[in-house]
Amino acid sequence: MANASPDLDNAEAQRQLNNNNRPISSGFWETECTSSKLFECSRIKALADERDAVQKKTFTKWVNSHLARVSCRISDLYNDLRDGYMLTRLLEVLSGELLPRPTRGRMRIHCLENVDKALQFLKEQRVHLENVGSHDIVDGNHRLTLGLIWTIILRFQIQVIKIETEDNRETRSAKDALLLWCQMKTAGYPEVNIQNFTTCWRDGLAFNALIHRHRPDLIEFHKLTRSNATHNLQQAFNIAEQHLGLTKLLDPEDVNTENPDEKSIITYVVSYYHYFSKMKALIVEGKRVGKVLDNCIEAEKIINRYEALASDLLDWIEKTIAVISNQKFANSLTGVQQQLQAFTTYCTIEKPIKFQEKGNLEVLLFTIQSKLRANNQKPYVPHDGKLISDINKAWERLEKAEHERGVALRKELIRQEKLELLAQRFDHKTTMRQAWLNENQRLVSQDNFGYDLPAVEAAMKKHEAIEADIASYEERIGVVVELAAEMESEGYYDIRRISARKENILGQWSLLKELVAGRRTRLEKNLSLQKTFQDMVYMIDWMEDTQVQLLSKDFGKHLLEVDDLLQKHSLQEADIGIQAERVETLNTAALKFTTIEGYQPCDPQVICNRVNHVSSCLEELKQLAAKRRSELEESRQLWAFFQELEESAAWIREKSSILGAQGYGKDLSSVLRLLQKHKTLAGELLAHRSLLQQILSEKSFGTAGIQEHIMEVKGEWKRLEDQAAQRLGHLQEALNFFQFSTETDDLVAWLQDAYRLVSSEDFGHDEYSTQSLLKKHRGVSEAVDKHRLHVLALRKHMVALPLRYRDQEVRMGEVEQLYTEVAEVAVLRQQWLHDALAVYRMFSEVNACELWIDEKEQWLDKMEIPERLEDVEVVAHRFESLDQEMNSLMGRILDVNQIVQQLLDGGHPSSTEVRGCQDHLNSRWNSIVELVEQKKDQLDSMLRLQNYLLECAEIKSQIQDKRKAIDATQYVGSDLGGVLALQRRLSTMEGALSVLEPKLLHLQEEAEHMATAHPGRAIDILVPFDGISVEWEELKRTLQGCEDSLMVASRLQSFIQDLDSFLTWLVQTQTAAASDQLPNDLEEAERLINKHAALKEEIGRYEEDYERLQAMNELLESEEAPLPQAALQQWLQKLDVGWNKLLEMWESRREVLVQAHIFHLFLRDVKQAESFLNNQESALAHVELPTTVETVECAIKKHKDFTTTMELNLHRIKAVIEAGESLISQNNIYSERIRERIDALNRELAQQWLEKLNDQWELQRFLQDCHELGDWVCEKMLMARDSSRDETQKLHKKWLKHQAFMAELAQNKEWLDKIEKEGQQLIQEKPELSPVVRRKLEEIRDCWQDLESTTQAKARQLFEANKADLLVQSYESLDQRLGQLEGQLAYVDQGQDLTTVNKQLKKLQTMETQMEDWYKEVGQLQVQASSIPQQTQVKETVAERQAAVEARMVRLIEPLKERRRILLASKEVHQVGRDLEDEILWVQERLPMAMAQEHGSTLQAVQQLMKKNQTLQRELQGHRSRIEDVLERAAIIASIRSPEADCVRAGHDQLAQLWALLWAETERRQLVLDAMYQAQQYYFDTAEVEAWLSEQELHMMNEEKGKDEPSTLQLLKKHLVLEQTIEDYAETIGLLSQQCRQLLEMGHPDCEQISKRQSQIDRLYVSLKDLVEERKSRLEQQYWLYQLNREVDELEQWIAQREVVASSPELGQDFEHVTVLQEKFTEFASETGSVGQERVTAVNQMVDELIDYGHSEAATIAEWKDGVNEAWADLLELMETRAQMLAASHQLHKFFSDCREVLAQIEDKHRRLPEVRARQCSTANTSTLQRLLHSFEQDIQLLVTQVRQLQESAAQLRTVYAGEKAETIACHEHEVMQCWKELLTSCEECRVQITTETDKLRFFGMVRDQIMWMDSIICQIGTGEKPRSTSSPRRRWWPRPGSPLRSR
Repeated sequence: MANASPDLDNAEAQRQLNNNNRPISSGFWETECTSSKLFECSRIKALADERDAVQKKTFTKWVNSHLARVSCRISDLYNDLRDGYMLTRLLEVLSGELLPRPTRGRMRIHCLENVDKALQFLKEQRVHLENVGSHDIVDGNHRLTLGLIWTIILRFQIQVIKIETEDNRETRSAKDALLLWCQMKTAGYPEVNIQNFTTCWRDGLAFNALIHRHRPDLIEFHKLTRSNATHNLQQAFNIAEQHLGLTKLLDPEDVNTENPDEKSIITYVVSYYHYFSKMKALIVEGKRVGKVLDNCIEAEKIINRYEALASDLLDWIEKTIAVISNQKFANSLTGVQQQLQAFTTYCTIEKPIKFQEKGNLEVLLFTIQSKLRANNQKPYVPHDGKLISDINKAWERLEKAEHERGVALRKELIRQEKLELLAQRFDHKTTMRQAWLNENQRLVSQDNFGYDLPAVEAAMKKHEAIEADIASYEERIGVVVELAAEMESEGYYDIRRISARKENILGQWSLLKELVAGRRTRLEKNLSLQKTFQDMVYMIDWMEDTQVQLLSKDFGKHLLEVDDLLQKHSLQEADIGIQAERVETLNTAALKFTTIEGYQPCDPQVICNRVNHVSSCLEELKQLAAKRRSELEESRQLWAFFQELEESAAWIREKSSILGAQGYGKDLSSVLRLLQKHKTLAGELLAHRSLLQQILSEKSFGTAGIQEHIMEVKGEWKRLEDQAAQRLGHLQEALNFFQFSTETDDLVAWLQDAYRLVSSEDFGHDEYSTQSLLKKHRGVSEAVDKHRLHVLALRKHMVALPLRYRDQEVRMGEVEQLYTEVAEVAVLRQQWLHDALAVYRMFSEVNACELWIDEKEQWLDKMEIPERLEDVEVVAHRFESLDQEMNSLMGRILDVNQIVQQLLDGGHPSSTEVRGCQDHLNSRWNSIVELVEQKKDQLDSMLRLQNYLLECAEIKSQIQDKRKAIDATQYVGSDLGGVLALQRRLSTMEGALSVLEPKLLHLQEEAEHMATAHPGRAIDILVPFDGISVEWEELKRTLQGCEDSLMVASRLQSFIQDLDSFLTWLVQTQTAAASDQLPNDLEEAERLINKHAALKEEIGRYEEDYERLQAMNELLESEEAPLPQAALQQWLQKLDVGWNKLLEMWESRREVLVQAHIFHLFLRDVKQAESFLNNQESALAHVELPTTVETVECAIKKHKDFTTTMELNLHRIKAVIEAGESLISQNNIYSERIRERIDALNRELAQQWLEKLNDQWELQRFLQDCHELGDWVCEKMLMARDSSRDETQKLHKKWLKHQAFMAELAQNKEWLDKIEKEGQQLIQEKPELSPVVRRKLEEIRDCWQDLESTTQAKARQLFEANKADLLVQSYESLDQRLGQLEGQLAYVDQGQDLTTVNKQLKKLQTMETQMEDWYKEVGQLQVQASSIPQQTQVKETVAERQAAVEARMVRLIEPLKERRRILLASKEVHQVGRDLEDEILWVQERLPMAMAQEHGSTLQAVQQLMKKNQTLQRELQGHRSRIEDVLERAAIIASIRSPEADCVRAGHDQLAQLWALLWAETERRQLVLDAMYQAQQYYFDTAEVEAWLSEQELHMMNEEKGKDEPSTLQLLKKHLVLEQTIEDYAETIGLLSQQCRQLLEMGHPDCEQISKRQSQIDRLYVSLKDLVEERKSRLEQQYWLYQLNREVDELEQWIAQREVVASSPELGQDFEHVTVLQEKFTEFASETGSVGQERVTAVNQMVDELIDYGHSEAATIAEWKDGVNEAWADLLELMETRAQMLAASHQLHKFFSDCREVLAQIEDKHRRLPEVRARQCSTANTSTLQRLLHSFEQDIQLLVTQVRQLQESAAQLRTVYAGEKAETIACHEHEVMQCWKELLTSCEECRVQITTETDKLRFFGMVRDQIMWMDSIICQIGTGEKPRSTSSPRRRWWPRPGSPLRSR
């Protein structure tokens, strides 16, 4: 019922349409004429046109509003959408998707294609287009174009709208949703009631209400009135456009009409919806953002609070740490004691408050994190420094500072006490030192040194004794200074006094040292001066002795003596120089004493005299020394010259005798030795020559004897040089001869040895020996080849020998002949060795293969196929390895066959033996292969059998397990959950069985196959499967039974649950259907109907459940199961009754709601009809008829709009009346109100003004058409009559122009006919207009007839005058052109090349085309000539011209054909020649590329060359057809005998040869490049591998070990990954090795280099793996070291933490506190001992392992171990000390506690004493008193033991403690003993009282017994008396019990 209102509207419209279509029987319609019907139709058409116009305007603006986003715009909706371009852009903007690109072009086909693309896109978007095709849009169909735009608006603007109703029970979409949205937004606005999209918007209040609801600041809604509709609309549209940016799609006049266009209003309102929805979304997003911001702000406040508190706490901690860390204590003992007291106050009062703040801070942080987590925000992480961990760290630092502060204060207290003792010692020592200093100062103030050196030395010794005494006392002064310094360094408070006394002592000590130093200075001056005087005396004596030696005249008698004298003199001069320096020193030292100020040890003048005397003596001595040296030098030069000259002469004579005595040698070695000696001698001669020249040139002695001796020496030297040169020449000749002889002997000996080797008959006895011989022979052959050059060199050497050695030519010939024989024999032996090696290799391979075959045959013959599966698998695995071995052996056999074939092809002498060996080997191989296949078949058969049996056992076991599981699955409960659980288990079981069933089928097939293959074991095979089948059937039966039992239970449980839920829903729905609410307006009626319809839908949904429950009941009744039948039947009866009652209630409620809804619809239509009737009466006014077509059309359009609206509303009024009558007839509940409203709607209307306007419009349009035609006729008449312009033109042009004019006239004749037809129709339809129309038609006809007659006359005149001349001129012109063509054909040119031939062909084609045109022209001329009169002369002329032209044209046909044939043949020849040349050039261009010898030196170069060659091959393959075609054509032409054919034939042959060569070279180059590519690829891979290995090697050589444990671990992980990578890289190395082997097997030219590279790679890889292991070891050691360091640090930190606890001074405040501390410490000690010992042991074990491993940091590790063990030992000692202290404290506090307990017990006993006494008074039983006393004494006795123990504990504690604690112990003991004594005294008193009372009670008891006895006796005595007389006196006398008298 959601669409009830639109459905009713549609029904109403349908009724109106039916009423319009059926005949009306009323009188009014019977009297209407045909004109009324026409008027009605025209009115409807006008209204439709007006609606279309409004839609067009609205849709145009809507389209432009969206196209503005892509800078496009349309002006006419119908025309601008025809090309499809704008439509495509519009869809792209709306959908946001890209459509296919529009086709360019303005043709219809382009437009259709573009529109098709747009429509196809809409279909893809699931938009239904009814009867809309691309041709409709292209043709500009108004209705379909508007419909298409409306469909687009619905799809992209309206369909997306979805609104939920206020009760959120229903969601509306599209138009209904938009209407609901408008109603919801305008609810509450006065006079705004939106029920549709037409009349409800006329007054403009709805638009203003929508804007005001969302933007109340833009509109003052209360000022708007309904009567001012235009103003309201204009205001709303302007505000929406200016402030909201919504395009003004409508104008006020479009809305403020009787029947506004619904689609236009919807289109405009949709823009409001989208804008405000977007604004709402933004507001909602803003609120959400605001809420998030509020949460964030709140969280931020808490965060700020946390940060503030954290900052405050951290600041307090830092300030406190700063204060506590301040180690500046009071510099006195009293001040330190006060500071210690203040620190104790801080620890007990201030710190606990801050600790509580710290806990609150942690709670606050947890609150922050909880809030952020609840808001899905990022967890708050406090800034660095404000984390809880930071606060904890700061708190730890505070506690550490506290600990340090406490320790420091205690240390400071000890230090102050120590300073006081130091001050006392300092005062005592300073007093003693001051007295000693005063005495020594007096002693060193005296000067009495003496006046000579001995006296001064004695005074010096005395002074040194004084200094030694003072120096020994300096240590005592240092003790005083040390004491003062120690007190100063410790900051003693009275340091000023100490410093003053210390400065006084030091001042006196310094003064004493200054006095001692001054006295020593004076002593040293005297002593120095006396020593200087003594040295001067010694110096004068020495100078006198030396002067005597210098005056001697002895200068020497030979060179040695002169040299000896010179040496002695040099020594004397040196002594003189030394003494001169000493004299200078003495003089300087002595003169200093003359210049010093102050104390002077001697008179300065005495010192100066002594200095001058010493200086004068020294100068005389120096002069004598210089004179003697010059005399000695002259003597030495003379004797040295004589000696050198004698030595030179002796040397020359010696060398001359040596040269004359030696020979020239007997062999090469002796000659070489002589040459070496001669070279040495020559060197000596050269050296001695320069020496001799130097001697002779430098000496200039002029005596005669000396000059003669010099000349003799020069002559001997000349003879020695000549003799040396002659001997050198003889030695060189001898050397050449002996060298030639030696080389010849060596060569002959080597050749003889080589001949003996190459002529050996030993060819080896096996492959290895033959290969060794061949290798040696290769070496010999190479050596023979090398010795060829040696022989040639010997020949040249022999030619260069002197004549006396030329007898060696014969020997040289023998050597050459021997060499030739050796070379020939070596070649033969090499061939024989190769043959022998091949045979031995073949036999070796054959023997190896046969040995393997023998071994495997024996194994196969002995092998038996086992029956156990494991044994079968083992044998199968052996066969797999056997296959691999056989594959390897087969390769070896193939190699043997290849070797044999090579030997047979080479004609080996042992061919027969070789062939027999080959055949034997092949036969053995075939037999072993057959045997292996046989064994494999047997093994496979047995393996299948065993697998089959194993599979049977497994499946049988699975089936049994499933059966057990099903048996265990039994339904024992009564709930649905248990049933469902069992069903799931059974379904799982069924799935498992469905998996087993295919296995059983496969197993059955396998069993049948195996039984067929093994008939002997068929029973063993089939029996297991039969057992499986039995188990399987039993399993299925069990499963089926279980499923059947569960099915009934599950159905029953499900049925009960469904029935219960359904009854609950039924009761709720009946309550909803029983409502009696009636609607007050249409909106409420629709809402109630929709709600009721939703209820019906819900009932419909539950109807299936109802039927299912009924069916389930029947099914359960049919089941044979125990069911609660009575209860079920009762529930089902309730179900049936409730269901039927619900349906009845719903139907009755629906009838009421439908009648109410129809009534409210009727009221709405009545209101609209009344409004229309009121407006119609005041609409028409006085209007005049227009006089022009435009004004008439405008007036008609306006009136049509008015009448259309009026007609539609009249139909609506009639429909309203009929609907009301129908409601009354149907007995509507509102019948009376309906009748009242119908009576008020009976009014009549008139329509005449439209007819007048239509008549006037048709007349004016007819007159306008007539006027246009008349103007055109007049214009043409002037052109036809005007001949002034034609006189200057030729006749032919005039004729053509006139023909065009006549054609135009014939075409416009239709225009005249159309006007006449319209006029006649107008006369028939409007007789009143016939005079005007007929008059106008007659005028038009007259003008047209005049124009036709004038045109025809002019045409006849022009034709007659022009016909003959035109024909003659045409024939003459044609004859001239044919003559020119004939002249061109007379010259035949075949063309020299292809270009000229093509030009000739083009000319020929042009000629042929001209001939065709001329032929057509002749035909036309013949037709024209036939119309010329026969008797005229012009006719004959035309005929002659015609015959001549035709004859010439016939003659030209054959020459043209012959010319074409010749040119085509020539073109073919030239074309083939051109093609041959082109192809030859093409092949020649590519031939160098194919024949290139460049094969590339790198992989990239080879790849490029291969690509080029492959490209060339593809190019050749593609060009092959072209070459073949050219060759074929050239062959055809070459078969013709002509000069041109010879050239073609030569080109054909050349092209064929070049093509074949190019093809072959390309193939060959490809093979070469492939080989090069493999090699270069190997080199490239090798280079990459080397680079990678080198890179990894450098990485492995890196010494980085990591800075800490994580970095080292990271490095170790990386290293392990790298190690694995290197291990995996072995595969790459293996592939490279395989590639190397392939290249070597191919015999690549670079085999040696490839092998070297591969071996290098292998070495690099092995070395890299070694480096990997080394680096791994280093990193592991480093990691272990960091691990140990971390463990050690953690353990030390742990020990330090434990030490803090173990060193705690807290010993407890009382016994309980001490007990708790002791228990905690015991637990702490136990935990620390176990955990610590374990950790220490682990660390020690780790250290020992690392040291045993040989770690590089073993020393550091050992230190760590010692440190840890020491710290652990210290901790254990602290723990033991702490335990002892706690034990002592526990004992002390236990004593105090025992004292308190004993005191309490004593006090309790004291309190009980009055109670005992009270009971003593109130108790008369002695035994009770005795028991009471005994109990009390026992309690006292227990206290005795406790008091005694307390006394013993006090005595023991007094021996341990002293001072205050001892007094406290004694005090407690005294107090206890005092109380104990008092208790004992009280107890004794109480015991005495109780004893007395007991005696008294015992006495009273005896008395009572006696009295009773006495009474009994009296009773016995007086039994005879009356009771009254005898007893009454006794009672009066005897007192009553309890009386005082009786007691006494």
